Amino acid sequence: MEAHLQLASANLPTISFGTGSLVRLPGPTVHQPNVYHFNSTTYQEIHQELATQNTPLYTANGLLNMLGRNLTIKGFPERFQDWVPGKPRLEHASDQGAAGTESGAVDVVVTCEERCFDAVLDDLHNKGGKLNRPVHVFNVDIKDNHEEALVGGKGILDLALSLNEAAGKEREIHGDNGWDRGSGSARGGFDERVPDILAAWQERWPNLPALWSLAWV
Repeated sequence: MEAHLQLASANLPTISFGTGSLVRLPGPTVHQPNVYHFNSTTYQEIHQELATQNTPLYTANGLLNMLGRNLTIKGFPERFQDWVPGKPRLEHASDQGAAGTESGAVDVVVTCEERCFDAVLDDLHNKGGKLNRPVHVFNVDIKDNHEEALVGGKGILDLALSLNEAAGKEREIHGDNGWDRGSGSARGGFDERVPDILAAWQERWPNLPALWSLAWV
């Protein structure tokens, strides 16, 4: 969610998901996590429940601060496997001219853990690429703590801005109308540049190991 915050603050259209079966947050012991359902339990509800349970504990471990940040970003945690490519995520989004992520279209997916990277690729494969639209899937490995999340969020933002700049240059060359077409188009030129963009980014962020794969939605 730190990466989501930094991307959204830079005015990049962003949506965020989990990939597990349930939302699992630290509890009073390692063997007693707090468990919630995706797509229904709001961050506000989770924050209120944990504050009622044990405010000192969840303040000390940073959980209430994290949830307070999250509830300012979005209403509730969502699960990637429930996302439907091409389906608007907002009511009447297509009528209101919503573009990009909220219209159900994405060009880039970034995960922060290798198991999530694998889960995303498996899910995209299972969904069958019905839109016949390429999507670049990256994993930027980030340790699950506040300090690493801040650094990782900056690295992901740098990658997103580099990709966005390349897409803009290709649109200048080929025009906006060619974005969803193949080779010789703005989209084709962008796809071909991604490996070099990632290589240059990795030189700038050597402490953030990255993976990349091309998939379809």
